[in-house]
Amino acid sequence: MRLKIFLFLLILISINEFFAQNLKGIYVLNEITKKPISSVLISDFNDGFQEFSDENGFVSLQNFNSENQKIYVSGIGYEKEEFDLNSIKKEKDFGYIFLNPKIVSIEEIQLKSSAKNNIFQTISELDIHLRPINNSQEILRSVPGLFIGQHAGGGKAEQLFIRGFDVDHGTDVNISVDGIPVNMVSHAHGQGYADLHFVIPEFIDKVNFDKGPYFAEKGNFTTAGFVEFKTKDFLENNFAKLEVGQFKTYRGVLGFNLLKNNKEVKNQSLFLATEAYFTDGYFESPQDFNRFNGMLKYHGKLNDNNFLTAYFSGLSSKWNASGQIPDRAVDDGTIDWFGAIDDNEGGKTSRYNFNANLKSYLKNGGKLTNQIFYSKYLFELYSNFTFFLNDPINGDQIRQKEDRNLYGFNSTYEKSTKIFGLKSETFAGIQLRYDDVNDLELSRTKDRTITTEALKFGDVNEMNLGAFWSQKIALNQNFDITPSIRFDYFDNQYNDKLLQQKLKSNSNIFSPKLRMNYRFNENVQLYSYFGKGFHSNDTRVTVLENGKKVLPPALGADFGGVFKIGKKLILQSAVWYLWLDQEFVYVGDEAVVEEGGKTERMGIDITARYEIYKNWFADFNLSIAKPRSLNFPADENFIPLAPKLVSTGGITYRKQMGFNGSLRYRLMGDRPANEDNSVVAKGYFVWDGTVNYTTKKWELGVSVQNIFNVKWKETQFDTESRLYNEIQPVSEIHFTPGTPFFGKLSYTYFF
Repeated sequence: MRLKIFLFLLILISINEFFAQNLKGIYVLNEITKKPISSVLISDFNDGFQEFSDENGFVSLQNFNSENQKIYVSGIGYEKEEFDLNSIKKEKDFGYIFLNPKIVSIEEIQLKSSAKNNIFQTISELDIHLRPINNSQEILRSVPGLFIGQHAGGGKAEQLFIRGFDVDHGTDVNISVDGIPVNMVSHAHGQGYADLHFVIPEFIDKVNFDKGPYFAEKGNFTTAGFVEFKTKDFLENNFAKLEVGQFKTYRGVLGFNLLKNNKEVKNQSLFLATEAYFTDGYFESPQDFNRFNGMLKYHGKLNDNNFLTAYFSGLSSKWNASGQIPDRAVDDGTIDWFGAIDDNEGGKTSRYNFNANLKSYLKNGGKLTNQIFYSKYLFELYSNFTFFLNDPINGDQIRQKEDRNLYGFNSTYEKSTKIFGLKSETFAGIQLRYDDVNDLELSRTKDRTITTEALKFGDVNEMNLGAFWSQKIALNQNFDITPSIRFDYFDNQYNDKLLQQKLKSNSNIFSPKLRMNYRFNENVQLYSYFGKGFHSNDTRVTVLENGKKVLPPALGADFGGVFKIGKKLILQSAVWYLWLDQEFVYVGDEAVVEEGGKTERMGIDITARYEIYKNWFADFNLSIAKPRSLNFPADENFIPLAPKLVSTGGITYRKQMGFNGSLRYRLMGDRPANEDNSVVAKGYFVWDGTVNYTTKKWELGVSVQNIFNVKWKETQFDTESRLYNEIQPVSEIHFTPGTPFFGKLSYTYFF
């Protein structure tokens, strides 16, 4: 009898082991919401197996061969747990594990050899929630070392600064949303123009970012770095939110699940998101700014091997602006700090997107992702930077306008494998982008209605085909290298409707890259990155140059480390260098081509996170850069408006329920405003804060920008201009004033 019982138990154990060992993979889910959790590390007892969960919470077990069938699961914001694959929930060939969310504890964070710890590479939904934010563009401020500046009424894309770059509106930082490019090539206002206002902040799941030209999947505009937004696939609750603030500011947001899902595992979602925003702004001349956003999004499991994500989204916005004002007009009392020389600036824009993404899990353990996207984009902007310099009668107002269709396709393949017995990961893909821009215009106008002179008018057709291959190889458990190669081909066509001529050109560029990570121990990880990147130039430039020297390379190197000091402090530091070759720059405001020349930038980045006490956290970010133009005398080689010192930081109190909030600062140091540093753009130091009280049914919040009501200049330019009553033009700082004390009250109801 004992023998029969023994044999029966042996058979049961064998069956359990058979099914455990033949699991194709596991899904990692939130215990409370049943939603998938991404970026969770799954490892075995000796770290011989290390895999991160993807956006569907999936981890392939194809390379898992541990004898004891135990896995260890850890993720930022979740309890670290151990699971036995023999006893977890299973359906067919897949297992399911559930994690309990918790507030992050730095003490529990361990440095792994697989990558720089993602506490520094991801902005979470909670981080976004604890910032006084009016739009998704302002979330860029959460990226360490990245600053933004608004100077045209709120509806125009902000000016960007990062790593010693005045990026203008996006020329040297690659920005995307769910794989859709945000940067606009050959844009009416400037190359790389990146407008994020079509994204609703409450529906952002996370923001990934990194710096430098070291990432093969990131092509055009990735010289200083990249920022990629990921919108939510699931809504935890239906909600309605109302915000009321100073300067006649009103904002309403609605999130509503259209598909009920009461199952233990949530694998289907359909929700509607809407936003309406109105404000007169803090300028003397009302902005009359309005913005409407909407999104209808589906995410679901089609079968065991395929997940589909698809959505429609739309933005419509219009505004008035006071523009940039000269120092002299404020100093002599002609206008107030928040006044205007020409309050007839402003514009309107709209963007409508369709995005579909199919992720397929292949029989060989690989993942294939195919994406198609389309955007319909309209833009019309009226500006006046020089007042009466060029036209003393009608003024210097200009109109920049375009009608764009953007088409795209991305396909990527990922697979864990072995090369000569070493663990390796393949990441390869192709990317196709086609911009069809109609009636691309720059004209001189009066009162927005009268065209006094047409400067540029035509159609642009631009195609960019990119392909990349990246191969990560783990030489041992502590040291990995990732060599990569990228190829980009551009076909540019311009139909000049003023000169009645059609021009075209083509060009290409290879971009090799290499990343190395070395885990010295559980508290120290070192890395060195090398890479070549580029940013393309406006089609109206490339066709004039016949495609030559219009994709100048950017060569960069980073040397840094991530250090866990004691139990409560994590520090990342990097020394970096970036060299840019000669480039042609199309100045969209003047319809002229300028040679930028060779430049170099070097600097130091420091990022720190400290756990002061339970639920209390401090963070500090410092970026120091030395940007210089080459081939110029030492006293004439400054790069106008390039930041030399920027810093952000603050204190945050985090709890799931009850009170939570943050107090934060922004510091921008003085910058040269011209090539010999004889004109200086003054820096600023501003504090912001927010406090929320959260329950399961509602949340009440207060946020304040510029708590101490300091006077600061958000954007500055050394511009030559002439006022109506002036005989001679004057070159000096022209600026847009930064936000004064701006308070908002918000109420959110969950249902």
